[in-house]
Amino acid sequence: MANDHGPAGGDAGHSSRLDEATGTHTVGHEWDGIEELDTPLPRWWLTLFYACIVFAIGYVIAYPALPGLHGATPGVLGWSSRGALAAEIKAADASHAATRAAIAATPVEDLVKNPVLLRAAIEGGRAAFKQNCVQCHGAGAAGSKGYPNLNDDDWLWGGDIATIQQTLEHGIRYPGDDATRQSQMPAFGHDGILTAAQVQDVVSHVRVISHQEPASAASQRGSAIFAQNCAVCHGANGEGGRSVGAPRLNDAIWLYGGDRATLTETVTYARAGVMPAWQQRLDPVTIKMLAAYVHSLGGGEATATAPAAPPATGQ
Repeated sequence: MANDHGPAGGDAGHSSRLDEATGTHTVGHEWDGIEELDTPLPRWWLTLFYACIVFAIGYVIAYPALPGLHGATPGVLGWSSRGALAAEIKAADASHAATRAAIAATPVEDLVKNPVLLRAAIEGGRAAFKQNCVQCHGAGAAGSKGYPNLNDDDWLWGGDIATIQQTLEHGIRYPGDDATRQSQMPAFGHDGILTAAQVQDVVSHVRVISHQEPASAASQRGSAIFAQNCAVCHGANGEGGRSVGAPRLNDAIWLYGGDRATLTETVTYARAGVMPAWQQRLDPVTIKMLAAYVHSLGGGEATATAPAAPPATGQ
């Protein structure tokens, strides 16, 4: 005969019975005196559950859903999020086509003569800058160590709009572009051109002409060394040379830093920053819009001022 309660604390295998307190049948299981009521699910819940099943089946049939080795099932509607995005991009491009065509047909120097077209170019350049340039120059184009501030008027190669476009197209010291900006500063200390003491004298001179420290015997010695080794590129008074991208040294704007330790490192080992040749990555209209945007940031020049130098930007 079956034990009605079974082993202590175990499942007795009870048959269903009517619970008097609730008027609901039990499921027939009991554990330590605890039984489970066979309460039916609410009708609204069951309806919603079955509706979700039907919806899921319909979705799998209509839209991409089931993954495979080379993609998902396409769905009978042929819709995909990538396709929708491509359609939106195509529509946006079509709406901007006339403006881009007008920018393409306008020499970059003449953009300033058409305020409406210039405004459109600047806005397009702003968007392109956020996608391609902020990684180095910063979101506000203020730059950082080794990456020029594009908001001021201290330019390495020149700040007129055509020069900026030229630098954007061909970059600076960029391999694979024959027209890239090229300049090379000797590693005066590392290559033994100057002794360590002479390097310190030159640093003293640079810090004097940049108004960071008073003249001294070291700076006087450094002045003569500077005239023999540095003035050919940086100018006799440290005014810089755009034809070779030599920075101005007699102001308070520094690409890598003007403290003694940083200047010692620069004179000893030299610098050779690289900027991409964007014509290899961006279309000509986008580059022209980028030039307009950078020119508009505050330091853009009206006309080229570099003596017989190919146009460029960069600071």
